[in-house]
Amino acid sequence: MFRLKKILLAVVISLFLALSLSTPARATCLSDFKLLDLVNWSSVFPISIAGIEIAGSTDEVTTVDTISSTICVCPAPPPIFIRIGLTVGFWEPARYIETVKDPGCLPSLGINLGITSGGELGGTNSSVASTGSHFTSAQAHYFIYPIWSMMGMLTDWICAESSGFDVAYMTEFDPLWQDDSLSAIINPESVLFGNPVTQAACIADSIASTAGLSLSPLFWCMGSWGSAYPLTGHIGSSLYTEANAAIAARMLYKLAREMLVCDTNINICGCMPTPIWVKHNYKMHAAVPVKDFSAHPIGRSGLLWSSVKNPPVGGDNFVWTLYRRRNCCAF
Repeated sequence: MFRLKKILLAVVISLFLALSLSTPARATCLSDFKLLDLVNWSSVFPISIAGIEIAGSTDEVTTVDTISSTICVCPAPPPIFIRIGLTVGFWEPARYIETVKDPGCLPSLGINLGITSGGELGGTNSSVASTGSHFTSAQAHYFIYPIWSMMGMLTDWICAESSGFDVAYMTEFDPLWQDDSLSAIINPESVLFGNPVTQAACIADSIASTAGLSLSPLFWCMGSWGSAYPLTGHIGSSLYTEANAAIAARMLYKLAREMLVCDTNINICGCMPTPIWVKHNYKMHAAVPVKDFSAHPIGRSGLLWSSVKNPPVGGDNFVWTLYRRRNCCAF
């Protein structure tokens, strides 16, 4: 009888191990984070009014405003035709991006759509022993996040976005995100930057982003995060948290290339499409699974900020709050 129990126990353990090994590991998708917790309010600063900075920032991100004048003039509907106002500049937390190991996982909402994690859609973090190279991939979700409207604040202010909350883009349904070669349809210029000379130029961008400002003329670079191309969810990096930040940045660039996002720091009278992104007009803040104390420019080395941002329990699915620099003509 005792031997029979031991045999049955061994069978149960064997079945458990077999099922464990045959089932792909999944990160924790369900989250108790509230949407309003995604914002680090100190990252909204510095704020400037009429060309004068009235509040500084603790983010150590250099701000470059395209308009520094006091008075601004913008077109208006007839019969007024023009409106005169004061220039206002601030960092607006208007969007956020999820990068997830588990396809269909929406950690900011605590929802799992149940999409299979096998094949091309599943996120990875692996290395190739023969070449010593590292590889990370993830799916990305882009959210419209009008925080002022969601809080019922500044709803009638022209410098605050008044649109509704929305899941604007999910890469699980985008074949271009899954295939580096296929993505060349929207970024054919990437072949010009896949050489040692242009990649060596990214060293300057890495130094600049660490000091506080990305170099937007080097648009093919993401500082210490690697190349901006291809515009897919696959990137070569051994630093998992930093790699996910890079994938979120690529999501932003991809949508800018497809004319689905616009820049609020180029034209004081409106939002301008930028098929070639202007990196220094954005900064990112790690919000989930571990909230960072500040936002960082695109390309800043993860050695400075990514420590303990991906805990063993509840990690691997990230939320990045996106701050865009906004220059506005307020009246």
